[in-house]
Amino acid sequence: MPTFDLERGHKSLVVGVDEVGRGPLAGPVVAAAVVFHTYDVPEDVLSLIQDSKVLSSAQRLRAMQAIAPYSSVAWGAASRNTIDGMNILRASLLAMQRAVTALARRHGPFDHILVDGNHCPSFPCPASAVIKGDGLSVSIAAASIYAKALRDRLMVRLATRYPDFCWEKNAGYGTAAHLNGLKTAGLTPHHRLSFRPVALQQRA
Repeated sequence: MPTFDLERGHKSLVVGVDEVGRGPLAGPVVAAAVVFHTYDVPEDVLSLIQDSKVLSSAQRLRAMQAIAPYSSVAWGAASRNTIDGMNILRASLLAMQRAVTALARRHGPFDHILVDGNHCPSFPCPASAVIKGDGLSVSIAAASIYAKALRDRLMVRLATRYPDFCWEKNAGYGTAAHLNGLKTAGLTPHHRLSFRPVALQQRA
């Protein structure tokens, strides 16, 4: 279960950052940046904050509602065009930078930034990459929840316009239903042309 141990190792405001959407064949990559104003968070709230991948959509919503009085959040994203233009890793780092920049506009400078994974974007303050950070840091886990919730909402909205791909269920990942949609309906403006299954369909 994530704790504030990593956050407490720094002097003042510490931001947790995570992204969602590296693997899908369609849609943007979305990052969230979260800062907790206090580490004196009730245990019943902390128990709700886990890696977003193990939570249902209802559990993520409940966690966000519980977190809200103790924290602030901002989002950043990189579009399909950006992903195809610079590759998914660089686009993910850009989305993280955008999320932190948006949060800094409200809070000013931060003491440290904790980033999930093994790559750190360039930030205007010290930062640490934390492998499997969404299982270690409350701030990173909260960011993963916010990022997944927003990206899932975006894909549900897009699914109403492009119903052949079942994005409301698979969030753009390469499931059998999504791949079948590629074969029967072709590509949309939201498909990542640099990803192999999409590139193969483009050449078909």
